[in-house]
Amino acid sequence: MHIQILVVDNEERMCKLIKGALELEHYSIEMAFSGEAAIEKLKKGKYDIVISDLKMRPVDGLQVLQFTRAHHPQSEVIIITAFATQETALKAMQMGANDYLIKPFKMDELILRVKRILRQKELEQENRRLRQLAQNPLEFPGIVGKSKKMRDVFQKIKQVSASDTAVHIRGESGTGKELVARAIHELSPRHDHPFLAINCAALPENLLESELFGYEAGAFTGAAKQKKGLFETAQKGTVFLDEIGDIPLGLQAKLLRVLQNNEITHLGGHQPIKVDFRLITATHRNLEGMIGKQEFRADLYYRVNIFPIVLPPLRERKEDIPELIQHFMQKYPEKSLSLTVRQKLMTYNYPGNVRELENILARAAILSDSIIEDVDLPQTDLSQQKIRQPLHRIPDEGLNLDELEKELIVEALKKAGGNKSRAAKLLGLTRRRLYSMMERFAIEP
Repeated sequence: MHIQILVVDNEERMCKLIKGALELEHYSIEMAFSGEAAIEKLKKGKYDIVISDLKMRPVDGLQVLQFTRAHHPQSEVIIITAFATQETALKAMQMGANDYLIKPFKMDELILRVKRILRQKELEQENRRLRQLAQNPLEFPGIVGKSKKMRDVFQKIKQVSASDTAVHIRGESGTGKELVARAIHELSPRHDHPFLAINCAALPENLLESELFGYEAGAFTGAAKQKKGLFETAQKGTVFLDEIGDIPLGLQAKLLRVLQNNEITHLGGHQPIKVDFRLITATHRNLEGMIGKQEFRADLYYRVNIFPIVLPPLRERKEDIPELIQHFMQKYPEKSLSLTVRQKLMTYNYPGNVRELENILARAAILSDSIIEDVDLPQTDLSQQKIRQPLHRIPDEGLNLDELEKELIVEALKKAGGNKSRAAKLLGLTRRRLYSMMERFAIEP
């Protein structure tokens, strides 16, 4: 997190001393050598913390404090002075100062108080984020669904996000494994740091190793200069290894050492480098079966599979399709779907899952006029589906359901030549149920 601090003191030497001490902590520091200069800077931008001397003329520290609280209520103020009295300290605190330091003070003491304020701000920000999550428990960017299976997934995301536990996401291709990984990262305490993803199936072993671990200059042909790998670049963030089942066995052993020791070594290097990241993995493969065939290390499996999340295929949560359609069609506000297309989209099994649905709609939106019709669908099982039309439509004036049932029974008996067993089969009823209905409607055999 980039921290900006404004130091205000009419003694230029004191300003520079404080600036030098705080810059050693990697904070960004600006200085103002008068109250007026401080207010001008506060008009142009905001700061996380303002450290201001009290006794300045004509604009003193209390006026700087008052202006800061009025225009930047999220900024915290520390008042420093060599002329401290109980009355001035009380007044400063009543006006909203976060802290009060008496000159001369040790720079370590000032740094300690700055860190305490920043830690408090982090906790408040985290609490606000958690309260928002509690108010919107099922809202995750890009992940759509209200089915029971998806609610279970959302609950698991919430449960695991706050910890550093390794998460393993299972699911067919196109079910949204990376979206779930990103949601976990965004809800985690690491959300201000990088989220870096790599598809382990997309790269050959030597290239995947150099991408993950980095390399030194001259490590191999073409390595002109040192390059940091994914594990190092994601410091304090999250690494998402998609299709971890495709990592070769030799590289699996190296990954296991990283997880055990929290350190890596560049290709061509000898110096261990400490790393700090949260690992999330995913696969569509049966890792347990691969362990039995000695294609995946059992010890690595137990490291990555601490908290499994299984994503259901779209064919198992078809009640989410209308909401998914609405979500994807937001990109094409001028287009709409015909009733036939909607019916086909609802009954299709989607071997490519949510990604296939998104691609179908994107293609159809390009090919169609204002309404997406059957002809705009790709030539697959989807476009060739036959939509069963309803046997009866409800007229505007309504209908009598008893009369309709009676008519259907009479028609089935006629069609079956009076054979009740056959008539019952035509209507999808048992013989006993047909007899009961005939008796209720006083239908003669």
